[in-house]
Amino acid sequence: PPPLPLFLPFAEWLDTVAPDAMRLFLADRDDNMTVIAGFPWFLDWGRDTLIFLRGLIASGGHEVALSILRAFARFEERGTLPNIIHGNVVGNRDTSDAPLWFIVAAGDLMDAVGTAAVARCDCGGRTIADTILSIIGGYLAGTPSGVRIDPASGLVFSPSHFTWMDTNYPAGTPRAGYPVEIQALWIAALRVAREKLGAMKFAKTERLAKESFIRLFQLPQGWLSDCLRAPSPSFAPAASALAEDALRPNQLLAVTLGAIPADSALARAVVEATALLLVPGAIRSLDDAPVQVPQPVWRDDTLLNDPSRPYWGHYEGDEDTRRKPAYHNGTAWGWLFPSWCEASAATSGDTAAARAILASTASALSDGSLGQLPEICEGDAPHAQRGCLAQAWSLSELLRVWKILNA
Repeated sequence: PPPLPLFLPFAEWLDTVAPDAMRLFLADRDDNMTVIAGFPWFLDWGRDTLIFLRGLIASGGHEVALSILRAFARFEERGTLPNIIHGNVVGNRDTSDAPLWFIVAAGDLMDAVGTAAVARCDCGGRTIADTILSIIGGYLAGTPSGVRIDPASGLVFSPSHFTWMDTNYPAGTPRAGYPVEIQALWIAALRVAREKLGAMKFAKTERLAKESFIRLFQLPQGWLSDCLRAPSPSFAPAASALAEDALRPNQLLAVTLGAIPADSALARAVVEATALLLVPGAIRSLDDAPVQVPQPVWRDDTLLNDPSRPYWGHYEGDEDTRRKPAYHNGTAWGWLFPSWCEASAATSGDTAAARAILASTASALSDGSLGQLPEICEGDAPHAQRGCLAQAWSLSELLRVWKILNA
């Protein structure tokens, strides 16, 4: 590719150069196209690819986005999608969010090019519309991997390590139960099926899920629990789950995906609370504050952290005993940072302030991999960049929200 002109005003760089920088993550896999999650450590993952598609769609990459959706749709089975696609070889279906991100991305593309052009697209004998309905049906029936709907609440039960906050051995944030962003994605998926595909048979479940979500997730502090922790690793109803009080940024998706009204006091409380997590160009995965519901991290029967003060501000040292426990317990991430700006503008109407905060990303474009954004940075100042030097969804989400704030 041609060299990227880096020394442009931030707004001009986003409008003219960022789309090309984002497309550097696209890769050919046999007859398919996929997305490299990050350089130099990662390959192509389903969850990351489908989140990335939203920014690709916002920047006009409609044809490529449709091709990637078609590639994933071919491998949908009983509500599951693979987290890895290499040609005709797929692996790791243990995810509760990738299938829902597929539906959200498909909805974005329908908004961009029209419902029929996407919904009727053939994916090896069935359409994208068929795939969307199959995913929702799979969740309602219960997937082979253990994802299922609690009939009393309409909410999604997710097994351990099925969300983007995955670490294992040790399990830094297992989140078995009802993670907040999974519910937001589920409600958004049901809305896409109803509004775009006319699937009114899911309307009752959508209403129940929205009512249960607000009733069960709102904490006395005013914002949302990150996860209703199941009393056992296997399925348990949402009403019997324990509402964790750790302040994390995943709840922002409840605002940006429409699970709660943007003009509500609850949405404003979410934005105000999560503002405590902001660092320049990123958002911390956990607040530096005590919690009432303990968050222990164990490795080989050894407790690695203080469960009542689980914040871990530095991402360094041994992988299993230092970096993994920090990864989602204070480390700041680029990909969810734009969601705070999007939610802030939606709740306040002040797009100028949201753009100004989003522009704090500018320094990261020249501090590490030139013209790219890192995967993570440390939660503690000076917020040194860590992880992948160039991360696909960090850049794609920045561009997507920039487009929204300048519409």
